[in-house]
Amino acid sequence: MIGSGTVTSYLIRRIWQMIPTLLGVILLIFVLFTLFGGDPAEIIAGQNASAQQVDIIRQQLGLDQPWWVQLWIFFKEVITFHWGDSWATREPVAHIFLTRLPATLTVMIPLFLLTLVLSVPIALGVAYVRGSLTDRLTMMATTVALSISFLVYVIAGQWLFGFKLSWFPIQGWSPSVWKNLAVYVPLPVMLAVFVSLAPQVRLYRSFFLDEIGQDYVRTARAKGLTERQVVFKHVLRNAMIPILTDISLQLPGLFVGSFLIEVFFSIPGLGREVLLAVNRSDYPVIQATTIYLAVFTMVINLLTDVLYKLVDPRVVLK
Repeated sequence: MIGSGTVTSYLIRRIWQMIPTLLGVILLIFVLFTLFGGDPAEIIAGQNASAQQVDIIRQQLGLDQPWWVQLWIFFKEVITFHWGDSWATREPVAHIFLTRLPATLTVMIPLFLLTLVLSVPIALGVAYVRGSLTDRLTMMATTVALSISFLVYVIAGQWLFGFKLSWFPIQGWSPSVWKNLAVYVPLPVMLAVFVSLAPQVRLYRSFFLDEIGQDYVRTARAKGLTERQVVFKHVLRNAMIPILTDISLQLPGLFVGSFLIEVFFSIPGLGREVLLAVNRSDYPVIQATTIYLAVFTMVINLLTDVLYKLVDPRVVLK
């Protein structure tokens, strides 16, 4: 069992440690956008604007203030979650996140769960029958899958399942979550699973093979434990530590990967909005997304450390 006091004190300590990290991220983003992002006033005003119009916009944005004042304004935006309005659409940035994030999660959550549910059992199964025909065919299939670009999957999948077979629409979205999950989400999620499954099966297989070759597995078998007990009680539990590490590293990338899916399938999610913001140099949207992704990554790392303890009580939380 895990002591609740130990976990609570660890969480408090880690949250305090996240504060200076977040401050460093805020400072880095501010410096990058200030020094290398160009003049926002000129971007908003357009190429045909006069110098006076640019100066008026610069005053409205507070860009005529000293850098420490601008940094304080940016810091308050992060703390209050009030990023102002989008420069391109004049829509509040907070409203953009609230209205677009559900569509992104509708794609991301099934993709994550399906990839995890499929990759771990497949990797464990082929590792257990290492060297067999099943193992060789699976590794061959994953190698081929890794050699194909995601764009090829999208084009071929839309042509086959959308145009040829008419099983799924290739575009569209509904206010109903259940209709989206039943009609619009299956095709992009299925194609994305094909892409993400191959590398994870190969990686997790190596984790399981490392554990199967350990002395404790031979000792457990010598003690008369069944193969089910050896595999699920020992091999799977010990291999979950590196698997959790990989998942924690994959999640932020998975979030970004869902952005591409939204563009290819015209899903009105946060990813498509961010890519449009990049094309329009819409700094408030880009800055908010960057900060939120940084916080999301830190939270995922924190939860992963706690899961280490849940999976293996021998792990010491530091």
